[in-house]
Amino acid sequence: MKKLLGVLLAIAMTWPAGATVLSNVEVKGEIQTIASDAHHNQNQYYNSGVNTRVLAGLSAELVEDVTANLMFQYADTWGDNPDNEGKTVQEYWDNVKLVNANVVLHNLLCAFDLTVGRQFYGDEDSVVMYLGPNHYNAEINTYVNSIDAAKLVYSDDVKTFTAIAGTIVNLYPWGTKTKIDLYGADFRLNITDNLNAQVYGYDVAVRGDDMDPDEDQHSGFYGAKLGLNTEAFRASAEYARNFGGHRLIKEHKDTGYMVKADVAADIEKVTARGTFLYAKQNFFALGNYTPGLLVGHKLGGNGIWEYTDENGVRMFNVGLDFKPFEKWVFSLDGYTFQARTGHATTYEADLTAKYNHNEYVQLFAGFGYAKYTKNEKYTANFSKDERETPDNFKGQIGMLIKF
Repeated sequence: MKKLLGVLLAIAMTWPAGATVLSNVEVKGEIQTIASDAHHNQNQYYNSGVNTRVLAGLSAELVEDVTANLMFQYADTWGDNPDNEGKTVQEYWDNVKLVNANVVLHNLLCAFDLTVGRQFYGDEDSVVMYLGPNHYNAEINTYVNSIDAAKLVYSDDVKTFTAIAGTIVNLYPWGTKTKIDLYGADFRLNITDNLNAQVYGYDVAVRGDDMDPDEDQHSGFYGAKLGLNTEAFRASAEYARNFGGHRLIKEHKDTGYMVKADVAADIEKVTARGTFLYAKQNFFALGNYTPGLLVGHKLGGNGIWEYTDENGVRMFNVGLDFKPFEKWVFSLDGYTFQARTGHATTYEADLTAKYNHNEYVQLFAGFGYAKYTKNEKYTANFSKDERETPDNFKGQIGMLIKF
């Protein structure tokens, strides 16, 4: 952390003399540390240990209506040096990566904001699209994904339109010589003070010398979402479909699709929640929705919603958030994860707690327990020992500091 802040301070101090930015420099970032332990028969999906991720950067107004953003990242697993020797300074520097480097032109043509360069994109709780830092997830508390892109935004009190085109940075290892281009648009409309709508579409083009020429040259998703938000009640419904082929917006015979519905109601210090999600034909997306502490982290972390060999998933969730004190939030959640036809049910129960030390610092902890089906058909690929111990649990504790 000290190394990153030292670099940022040096950049600020050596900024060109003609640029009047020092009075408008803002240091920003976050530090997230998560310790977890899991007893699970698919341990390749779950982390047991301690991971730390640091994001640190600067935002500065260069000239009128022009903002520059710069952010570095570093991720580390405690005790990853088998010789118990500290790394050299050069080894640390080799693992510091650039995650944001962009300029934003505000009020372009008196109507638009244009962001050019490496940036984050999307909504953190989205099933379909998010490139940026995740939180409370021990399995992917590692380097953050971003996109080298040009993003154009028009926004007023009623509507927001966003168009983006660029190349995703470090997303999936499709090959050693591949790049993943993304093109998309998102339109959001406030129909009334409480009712909003969203439509979107994204094309993902994977290119490279080692790509199979028979694979789809284009793949992606498009969809719509409707939301209701009042003082004490919230609800939303979302539908999205995949496409794929050698040209845009071509659907295969068995096209993947996803349906998600959420409801939440506040009653004094208690919030009651419910979610239903259904995905078919290995629905592909780039979202960050990882429900629960166990099964959902596997589903949401790989980009393809597949729970069993039936190429999909059906999930139900009910939960309660309880705020007994000003700084505390306790949550209790129950989940059922199934194959899309209702077979191979797994039940999961999670208890989590968050303590907000102040507006910048939060401590959190959680315990999850999953009871898997004993259906032989869906545990055929497990070993004998795994079939005899189908119940699994995971605990984690962490700290999140935002600045």
